[in-house]
Amino acid sequence: MSFEGEVVLVTGGAGGLGAATVRKLHAEGAAVVIADVNDEHAQKLADELGNKAVYVRTDVLDEDSVTAAIEAAGELGVLRYAVIAHGGFGVLEKVVNRDGSPHTLKGFTDTIALYLTGTYNVLRLVAAKVATHEPKSNGERGAIVMTSSIAGYEGQIGQSAYSAAKGGVIALTLTGARDLGAVGIRLNSIAPGTMHTPIMDFLGEEALGKFAASVPFPKRLGTPEEFASLAQYLLENSYMNGEVVRIDGAQRFAPK
Repeated sequence: MSFEGEVVLVTGGAGGLGAATVRKLHAEGAAVVIADVNDEHAQKLADELGNKAVYVRTDVLDEDSVTAAIEAAGELGVLRYAVIAHGGFGVLEKVVNRDGSPHTLKGFTDTIALYLTGTYNVLRLVAAKVATHEPKSNGERGAIVMTSSIAGYEGQIGQSAYSAAKGGVIALTLTGARDLGAVGIRLNSIAPGTMHTPIMDFLGEEALGKFAASVPFPKRLGTPEEFASLAQYLLENSYMNGEVVRIDGAQRFAPK
């Protein structure tokens, strides 16, 4: 398919994976809404891309905020596609910590809220809008890609909150696809392994080398551009539905 004339909303559109996806789809001809909370980086990206790229400050947990982003997309054309790729904070706690204290409930619920509830909020609101459009000749109205993680399959020690959230996205994928089939919308997810996003550079070369050594092949971290290419493929391929696709170089997380 061609993305010329299409409109795509990308949450986390100013971050590593999201920004690469924005650039990729914009280069393919799509008009793109950069939905994020990082005003500086998001506006800079919108200015860089120029025509058919707009930034809308978007809190994925706020219905009015997400609705505003969807309305902005409608001003660019017919919104049929979305990539939910927002990131955020991480909580590193065990269910019972070394000092005997339990995992903080707020740390758990905040993580679930951002990565699972926020994803579902965007999914339900975007899908409801896409469902109002006339279907294409193949019966499809649109497609949505969510972002999970391989931690949703094999979370490491201290990742219980994050793993639960990303595992929830995995579980949501097939059920959501079955729900949305009735209105002609496909739903898939990407489960990245260790990706070389800008925040990873803060770990230093030694730590990055250790991460790379744990990947069977190729022995390196994945790139945001590889994530973006997969996101584009999942939006394009009209028979891909209800799938969670790992992109991890055959990496499987060890316990720690």
